This record gives sequence, C-alpha cells and structure tokens, in this order.
Amino acid sequence: MLNYDMPLYRPPSEGNNLIIQATLGCSFNQCSFCSMYKTKDYRARPLEDVFADIEQAARVWPEAHRVFLADGDALTLPMDSLRAILDKLHACFPNLNRVSAYATPGNILKKTPAELEELAARKMPLFYVGIESGAPVMLKKITKGASQKGIADALLKAREAGLKISVTVILGLGGQKYWEDHIDGTVELLSQAPVNYLSTLQLYLEEIAYEEFMTKFGEPFEAQSDLAILKELERLLINIKPPAPVIFRSNHASNALALAGNLPKDQARLVAEVQGAIHGENAIRPRFMRRL
Repeated sequence: MLNYDMPLYRPPSEGNNLIIQATLGCSFNQCSFCSMYKTKDYRARPLEDVFADIEQAARVWPEAHRVFLADGDALTLPMDSLRAILDKLHACFPNLNRVSAYATPGNILKKTPAELEELAARKMPLFYVGIESGAPVMLKKITKGASQKGIADALLKAREAGLKISVTVILGLGGQKYWEDHIDGTVELLSQAPVNYLSTLQLYLEEIAYEEFMTKFGEPFEAQSDLAILKELERLLINIKPPAPVIFRSNHASNALALAGNLPKDQARLVAEVQGAIHGENAIRPRFMRRL
C-alpha cells in the first residue's frame, strides 16, 4: 500500500493496524542488543511526505481505525509536528480511535505533563517502551541511555498524564553471570512504576549487533539455556508486585514459552505454568519456530 523505508518494525499487537512512518530510524540507536535500525540514520520525515502517505492510505483503507507511527521513536517530534500529523489522521480517517508509537524514557521525560495530556486527549494514548531491564548493571552494559530511576520517573509521568504504557523486558539479557541482578532489578523497577502492559522477549542477537553487544558487555558473555530462561521468568513472576493491574504476555515469537494473564490476579497460575515447563510437563516452542 505504501512505499515504506525498510526495514519496518512494529509491536506484535499492531500487526493489523495502519503504519505511517513519521520518522526514520531511532534517535538514540545505541542499545547494544538492538539491530532494528543499525542500517538507518535518524531523521524526521518532512510533513508533506507524511501527509502524502496518510492521504494515499486513506484512499485504500478509509475505514482504518488504529494507526502506529513508526519508526523507532516518533515521540521525539516537536509538539507542532505531532499535532499536525494527528490532525491530518483525524481528518482522513473518520473512524480513527487510537494512535500509538514507540517511545524511550528520555522521549517521555522531555515532554511536559501538559503535552503528554494533550496527546492522550488527541487519541494518542498508547506508547511502547522497551525498558529491557531494571538492573543498573545491565542498563550500563547494554548502553540503554537510561537509569532505573529515570525509567521509573518516565513511566510514572506517563501514567499521571493519562497515557497507557506497554513495556518489554528481555529475558536472557544478563547471561549466566548477571541473570539474578537482571531479574531482581527489573522486579524492583516494575514493582514501583505502574504500567498497563508487560511483555517479555527472549535475547536473540542478530549478526549486525553481535559484536557491539559482546564488546559493550565488557566481559565474556555466557548465554542462558532455555531452562535458565524459564527460571528467569519464574523469578520475575513470583516476585513482581505491580502497583496497579498489569496485562502480561510472553507470546512474542522469540519466547520459549507463551503465556497470557493479568497480574496480580493470575500470578499463581502463570507461575505454575512456568514451573510445569521447567519440569517438562508443558511444551516449549521449538527453536526453529522462534524469531524476532
């Protein structure tokens, strides 16, 4: 339908929605594990190009009601640009009820509370934030560009502005040496900062990111086995105490075990399912079926 600047990424839950590229690449693009935008330089697309894509999409799919603004962090755009894009979307899609985008903690912290509230009011209420880990040691090793406190402050700020936040955590990120620090720091973060959705991914290093990850890790990295990954997931689910109800998913294609439930309501069931997989009672996804 549109001539996208590839590669193009979106969260799994946005798979059936219209994607409009408002920016290209990622404004930070230094996370050592991430290969998504290594081949792109960040830039904001000219508004006339974005508008042309919106108009073209509206001719083909006028009934579209959800839009994802790509690429990596459209929230870097100034408010005047975001207002213009949202106004254009509302004008072209009469059934529009939600716009979403990726965001970094830094993106959120740079916007004022009033600006975040305005985005929610303009039907841009959902942002996807890859926190990856809450452990200070891991955030440094992956050059996340954010601290545990900074991430927590951003999540709380978004919540107070009426936004919904979907966060992702990467299992296996700490390897065999730091897995407990990784999970315990993540539990600490998510037990103090409210989020609406929590999803896990499983570490998979593509060739383009492999050397950077190993170099920035700063010491030999020993990858976790599937059994060890399941124990990470078990530790996460046993110990997390979310300050507000959270929809939990581990159904991304990279995961060894697909789970779905609500925290804390389904906490015991989810833990039992992980423990069943640990003891070989529940099947895990074969490796050949996993992907990013």
